[in-house]
Amino acid sequence: MASASLQFFAFILALFGAFGDIAATLLPNWKVNADVGSNIITAITQMQGLWMDCTWYSTGMFSCTLKYSILSLPVYIQAARTTMVLSCILSAFGICITTVGMKCTRLGGDSDSKSHACFAGGLCFILAGIFGLVPTSWYTREIISNFLDQTIPESSKHEPGGAVYTGFISAGFLLTAGVIFCTSCLKRQQGAWIYPPKQHHFPSTEQESNAGYNLKDYV
Repeated sequence: MASASLQFFAFILALFGAFGDIAATLLPNWKVNADVGSNIITAITQMQGLWMDCTWYSTGMFSCTLKYSILSLPVYIQAARTTMVLSCILSAFGICITTVGMKCTRLGGDSDSKSHACFAGGLCFILAGIFGLVPTSWYTREIISNFLDQTIPESSKHEPGGAVYTGFISAGFLLTAGVIFCTSCLKRQQGAWIYPPKQHHFPSTEQESNAGYNLKDYV
């Protein structure tokens, strides 16, 4: 019962991680630059994401421009696009597989099949968490290195946006869920190896019939 509750908790974490992963991939605020200027009324917030760049004015206007050219993008943005999409796909696969393998569901057949499905889903969550953690770390490193570079003007420097923090949190949720699913299945398999089912050996009818005769009967 405790293992089933732990798996359900890990499944909820994986759901939050998958939705956060999708949101972080689509949000345009991976890095943010606020240009206040001489008057706060003319404040402009420039946001850059993986797929579009947006500008928000303090007057309430909002405009976005899609990044159509892939080859003109920096390498870390191209890598972030690929790995974040892979993370979303793997997290979706993990949710489908663990739905079959969890103890609280009636899908997946016998306990061995459900255990294997649960372990495979946990591996998908771990890979999704790794694929989500790599681009956010690389993207943050690029932002910090540009911010500390003295040759770059202040107007071109940015800070990490909300999408980066969402990606970090989602990757942590996915990694935690994957570890919980894998360890719960490993404990079950180790218990089966340590305490194998007892096999009852019944003597054959031939041996019983032969045991009934004694050598004393032959004179």
